[in-house]
Amino acid sequence: MMTTEVDKTTKPSSEAPVVRLMVLETDKPHPDTYSQRGSFGKIVHEHFSKAGKAHHPPLGVETDQIFVVTEYGGRMPEVSDFDRFDGLLITGSVYDAHGNNQWILDLLSLLKKLWTTRPDFHFLGVCFGHQLLARMLGGEVGPAPTQDWELGHSRITLTSAGQRLFRTRENFVFLHQMHQDQVTDLPGGNGLLEPGTKVECWGESEHTKIQGLYIPNRLFTTQAHLAFDEDMVKRQIQIRVDGGGIKDLEHADRAAETAHLEHDGVEVAKAILRLFVYDDDGMGYKRQ
Repeated sequence: MMTTEVDKTTKPSSEAPVVRLMVLETDKPHPDTYSQRGSFGKIVHEHFSKAGKAHHPPLGVETDQIFVVTEYGGRMPEVSDFDRFDGLLITGSVYDAHGNNQWILDLLSLLKKLWTTRPDFHFLGVCFGHQLLARMLGGEVGPAPTQDWELGHSRITLTSAGQRLFRTRENFVFLHQMHQDQVTDLPGGNGLLEPGTKVECWGESEHTKIQGLYIPNRLFTTQAHLAFDEDMVKRQIQIRVDGGGIKDLEHADRAAETAHLEHDGVEVAKAILRLFVYDDDGMGYKRQ
């Protein structure tokens, strides 16, 4: 894990800046996870609230959530539903971000409208959300060339952009993975990005060369999961084994054995919040 020089968990005051996020839920957690921690939207809220307390000054985090898988009883929001929000976060999902389910196509249409009509708006994506936002901006998304899964506790090598974003001289972070699909080419060329816009990749692993995307003041995505705990990792692996997605049971078992290991999910969430409000902690890089 990255070491951190400052570890404050001050409670945000009533005068603290507030980041307002709409969480677009593209899946539902395992029933046992839901009974213990709630929906993915609630899990996101708790995770970013923790990161907000470590911000300088402390940030409040307000969230709302909409389950958008319309073929399973969800609803697709309207652009006006985002009027009072500063950004959105798209969760992970068992669905393929390169698929053409009607709800996925409708979500892509909504995202494009928001991108073009709200230049002040921020776009965040985790796993499926990372891939879908890349697709929306013209990136290529598909199964890993090796057809295998990246599972469990994973070391991600940071690019120079990643070291800058996470304020560290170390060249790696650790996060939990749960995917076979990946972004294979950086976005660009579909007309949504202003000329000269630089889309940066902040990290890579042996399995996946594009672990996250960054556009200043606009977009931050991560292929890995920020808020997974040990039980969630094991349960989400089991869901995919039971559904037939993961066929290499030995690989699944090895990944489940790493579920207890510490990871840098809070550090990534802190970096994401700096997309909204500058973190004036004066620390520059973190201590090695």
